[in-house]
Amino acid sequence: MPGFGTLRDEFDDGVLDPMVWSQSYGDAVEQGGLLKVPCTTGYAGARTASVYTLSWSQIAARVFPPAPGGAATAACSLLVLSNVGGTDAGFLIDRAQGAMGLYLRVGYADSGAVFPAYDPVAHAWLRLREDAGALYWETSPDGRAWTVRRTAASPVWAGQADLSLLFEAHRDAGTPDFAELGSLNISRPGGLRSLQRGLTGPGPYPRAASTVRGTG
Repeated sequence: MPGFGTLRDEFDDGVLDPMVWSQSYGDAVEQGGLLKVPCTTGYAGARTASVYTLSWSQIAARVFPPAPGGAATAACSLLVLSNVGGTDAGFLIDRAQGAMGLYLRVGYADSGAVFPAYDPVAHAWLRLREDAGALYWETSPDGRAWTVRRTAASPVWAGQADLSLLFEAHRDAGTPDFAELGSLNISRPGGLRSLQRGLTGPGPYPRAASTVRGTG
């Protein structure tokens, strides 16, 4: 029963591992040390196999949300998914709205969701971790110094062994782009490696609620 902390990817070989990311859809690719998910009016996502647990583990990564490009909603989500649709936990960033949602959802809703204004510097790195029965949503400008943005009691499903990680993107209109993810659970002496975002191109946000709002 591997924890999410064992899921590590530098996205540096130009090939999205079909065994690790076996539930992906919508033409996600690796390029230049980044996982690139198209952000169009359709839906695309890189999703792992459902073989992980969140208990005593974490996901941490550098996230580059898609550009607004004339859309009212242009967003990406980084979510740990349970085996029940709409029951999940993680982050949603919508640069078109300048907002970020920190979610622990059941039935695609979370009355306790937290919505800090999105800051591309302070929120450059995202981390969701489970420790001793509590979940922590954290952000960092450099992948070394973390700030807790939300805490909640861990749901029962966090200890299951059939969880998956999803990085998804979608926009309602505007110019296609990419949402990008780097250095997934990768650390080195002196801190996590710094990444430069590549050129944007054709490229979506999560299903079930494409705007950041209080009900999820």
